[in-house]
Amino acid sequence: MSPLKLLRQEFEYLLEGFTVALLLGLTAIVLAAVLLRMLGSAFTWYDEVASIGLAWLSFYGASLAALKRAHLGCPGIVSKAPAPLRSLLFVLSELIVIGFFAIIAKFGYDVLNVLAWDNLVSLPWINLSFTQSVIPVSASLFILCELLSMPDAWHKMRQGVDSEHEAIEEAIRLAEEGLTLHQAWEVRP
Repeated sequence: MSPLKLLRQEFEYLLEGFTVALLLGLTAIVLAAVLLRMLGSAFTWYDEVASIGLAWLSFYGASLAALKRAHLGCPGIVSKAPAPLRSLLFVLSELIVIGFFAIIAKFGYDVLNVLAWDNLVSLPWINLSFTQSVIPVSASLFILCELLSMPDAWHKMRQGVDSEHEAIEEAIRLAEEGLTLHQAWEVRP
């Protein structure tokens, strides 16, 4: 396995672990809050922390989707285009995505300076710049994930492979073999 593929795989495991930890933490907070409300008590900080947790899960989950090339796109249009145009469309789409997230990262970072003096209402010892750091950090991660997954995506694009149809075909193949996606995931390389 090439060093780049190994790095991509290790980064994927790290990002998966982090997003699963966020999901489990958010689930625990929501379940505890529901249980406490049923018992006539409540966390004073629940609404604020749960909404921040959901935002973090969404932003970091989007980075993971970028690494897996599972975000919104039009790979069918690119894969059906003539080869010279296909390369141009691929490069153009990558520049647009990376440029967009570079702008988000830059302005997200700028906003942190504005929020440096504010804290959460329910947990005043937590600074808003920490909670909102998800914007520039996840935008930067999205760019990194795009770059890490780009060589494989370039190779597939050059072959005219439509990644959406490839995923569907893989799911059909697994179903025909009698494997669930969970079983296939357990034995992945």
